[in-house]
Amino acid sequence: MNYLAHLHLGGQEPQQLLGSLYGDFVKGALAGHFPLQTEEAIRLHRRIDVFTDSHPLVKRALGRFRVARRRYAGIALDMFFDHCLARDWEHFADEPLEAFAKKVYVILKNEPALPERLAQIVPSIIRENWLGAYKDFSMIGHGLEVISQRLSQPEGLLGAYEELSALYEPLSEDFQEFYPVLWQYAQAGLGASKTPQ
Repeated sequence: MNYLAHLHLGGQEPQQLLGSLYGDFVKGALAGHFPLQTEEAIRLHRRIDVFTDSHPLVKRALGRFRVARRRYAGIALDMFFDHCLARDWEHFADEPLEAFAKKVYVILKNEPALPERLAQIVPSIIRENWLGAYKDFSMIGHGLEVISQRLSQPEGLLGAYEELSALYEPLSEDFQEFYPVLWQYAQAGLGASKTPQ
């Protein structure tokens, strides 16, 4: 799952939204580095990633890619699933995507102590409306191109957008089958974090 899905799944309080994003930027032990609600959201982000990576429906989706692409197929699939979520947002959320994105951007702008790598890209996230842009499938191609430039083997994503285009329908079906399962998993995780210790 990519940024939009993690933000949707990880709880809607400001500290939860921050933690849902921090999960991609904060590594190692947490132990009091952030507010409790933020750390709980980071832990949930990590559990969502493990659950997703090991789920048979996701493995089936990854198996649709060419064998030569398999090493980088997870990157393409994460972005594609965020496209599916943005495309079908009204089926999964009560709040319009545009309003949700604006809320996240305000929280990010007002947070003075973002993790360094996240702080570096927040201006681009907001300026280019990354969360809303997922709805436009062509933006996935642009996103994959940007990511490929950060890889040691950028050719691993060469042609990934075209492959996603060819697999659009079956991968959309995979998303529609998997996302409700993931939603239930995340909701259980949110409920567990509210349980008194």
